[in-house]
Amino acid sequence: MTDTTPSPPLLEIAGLTVHLAAQDTPRPVLDGIDLTLAPGEALGLVGESGSGKSMTVRAVTRLLPAGARAEGVLRFEGQDVGAMDAAALRRYRDNRVGMVFQDPRAHINPIRRVGSFLTEALVRNRGVSRKQARARAEAVLAEVGIDDPARRLRQYPHELSGGMLQRVMIASVLLAEPRLILADEPTTALDVTIQADVVGILDRLRRERGIGMVFITHDLDLALAVCGRIAVMYAGRIVEIRAAGTLHDRASHPYTRGLLGSRPSIDARMERLDAIPGRPVSAFDSGPGCAFADRCAHVRDICRHSRPELLPFQDGLVRCHRVAEICTEEASA
Repeated sequence: MTDTTPSPPLLEIAGLTVHLAAQDTPRPVLDGIDLTLAPGEALGLVGESGSGKSMTVRAVTRLLPAGARAEGVLRFEGQDVGAMDAAALRRYRDNRVGMVFQDPRAHINPIRRVGSFLTEALVRNRGVSRKQARARAEAVLAEVGIDDPARRLRQYPHELSGGMLQRVMIASVLLAEPRLILADEPTTALDVTIQADVVGILDRLRRERGIGMVFITHDLDLALAVCGRIAVMYAGRIVEIRAAGTLHDRASHPYTRGLLGSRPSIDARMERLDAIPGRPVSAFDSGPGCAFADRCAHVRDICRHSRPELLPFQDGLVRCHRVAEICTEEASA
């Protein structure tokens, strides 16, 4: 008899709200984030700067700014991350969750050799001998596409290109054998060709090792290529969640459609790219209604005075009062 019981989520976030300390009153930067991630799944977080993408993954690792206050539920493999004591939190960060940052030069000590950076955690936390640690580091460097790994271990960060350093960062994460990778715009500082290589490495290793991944990017096309699901964020809230394969044709929230429409096309000549009017706002700048109201072509009074909920719509989740009405009007036009 086949067991059809669904596997529990690797990561579960419910009602995550984060306030940052301010002089007058705490300011919200995340407001009611609800997300789940299955083992081995890749979830994309997309949105403009200030939408809350990076703050969301920092909350996952409890690496919020000083004075920040987080509310809500955050579970990893069923364990409450917020209730972890110092020892459990250290094990969680060291062995279960790995971060890949957008600028490796800011996170790799420039005066230490690459080998020291890669092997220190293995020797300190897992009792591995230095010889064994170096052998593992060489093997993982080869796995992420770095040639002559033994020589690279002896080099300093300034002797490696940006693309190679990002591969070193990925290797450092893989050496910890995590169950979840948080990739915070890992290709921003790289040229397009190197971007493709780095993303390909992350995606291949995720599939081979069954690692869950949250992939943050401004590049919607990149997210569509790498991730199975996309969560679109605006002003500290999720406004749409949809399968990557259907997002392009079935995007429903006006903001998601604006992001898709602002991309250049290789199939048509364009004098000027379509742009979303107005400026992005933060969660603490938004009014009592929909945070996107001032930039939306479909806005009505209800949008300005009543905050919409994230509700099921056409095989996805959408936060918009008028989404069904808009889609009906477009279908009949």
